[in-house]
Formats: sequence, structure tokens, C-alpha cells
Amino acid sequence: MREPHLPRALAAEFIGSALLLAIVVGSGIMGEQLAAGNTAVALLLNAIATGAGLLVLIVLLGPLSGAHFNPAVSLLFAARGELPPRTLLAYLPVQLAGTIAGVLLAHAMFDLPLIQHSQHLRHGPGQWTGEIVATAGLMLSILGALATRPTWTPLLVAAWIVAGYAFTSSTSFANPAVTVARSLTDTFAGIAPADVGGFVLAQLAGMTIGGLLGGWLWPSESRN
Repeated sequence: MREPHLPRALAAEFIGSALLLAIVVGSGIMGEQLAAGNTAVALLLNAIATGAGLLVLIVLLGPLSGAHFNPAVSLLFAARGELPPRTLLAYLPVQLAGTIAGVLLAHAMFDLPLIQHSQHLRHGPGQWTGEIVATAGLMLSILGALATRPTWTPLLVAAWIVAGYAFTSSTSFANPAVTVARSLTDTFAGIAPADVGGFVLAQLAGMTIGGLLGGWLWPSESRN
């Protein structure tokens, strides 16, 4: 269990989380502006931009911090004994702070009020199931890639997120910090604050399912 150089790792997690949310929220705003009411076009632009940006961030920042940008991913690796407890406790608040900063940055770029109260309702069994599937699939994508094709990990993770935008009912948040931050924007990417808790519980359930299944499919001794 090798601990990363903590100051650089924390900087990488903050920068990556911030830029990821700037991409998610900013591309959602741009998508709405360009789509002229066509939600499918806005969602497509949002998904492509998020996947492309995530690929870049993972490749560049992965060597510094593992490029988690996601409390669920950090919790999974900590549970597997692959992230020291001290590092986990440092990562979680930095990831949340980074995602919030990214939302503020996106609002600033488009001359919008920095803090907003989202009115976008996202709740119900269907959406919660979508978040379980999205998060479990993300965990499987990460664990499977690391076990079989480590160099493909950034591409496979980004591809899963893009696919999740299209096939899950929730449009694949799959990240508790992202969910909290998106409650602060009333743009295309937003989620009503009252719906955050249900999404986060579904994500933690998906993390557990994906982690257990991934650990069974690819035992640690089989990893390259």
C-alpha cells in the first residue's frame, strides 16, 4: 500500500474535481444554448464533453493521485486496502471542495449567479436504480481495467460515463461529490437539493455492489 505524495495528490484531486465539474456544468449550459430546446442535442454535447474531459484529466493527473475525483472511488480503494486511511480522509473534503469550485467556475464563465438553488427534480425508484447501475458499472470499469488492461483505464472509465449519460435514467452522476455540487446550479446539469440524499445512497449501494462483484471477478492476486 503505497501512499502518494500527499500535497501533489491533493492538488491533483482538487484540480481534477474542479475541472470535471466545470466541464459537466459548462457543457450543459452551452448545450442548452445551442440546442434551441432540443434536449437530446444538449445531452449529447454534455456527454461527449464530459467523457473527453474526463479522459484528459485521468491521463494527466492519474500518476499524481490516482485521479479519483470521486468519494465513491476513494472509499472503494480504501476498503480494498489500496488507499491509506490518512489519504482517504484528506481526499474526501478536497474532492467536495473541488467540485463546488468547478460549479462556481462554470457559472462565472457564462456570467451567471455563482450560487444557485437547483429546481431540477431527480428522484424515484427508476432514477435511484439508474444511479446504482451507473456507479456499480463505474467500479467494475475501474477494477476490470486495472486487472486486465491498466493502460486502458482512462479510456474505459470515460467511455462508461458517456454510455451512462445515454442509457441510465439518472444520466449517470455516479459520484457523491458531483451530486452535492450539482445541487448548486439551476442549469441543465442541476439536481434539486432535496434529491441529493437519495442519489448519494444509491451511489454508495452501487459502489458496494460493484466493488464486491469486481473483487470476485478479478481477485487481487490476478492483477497485473
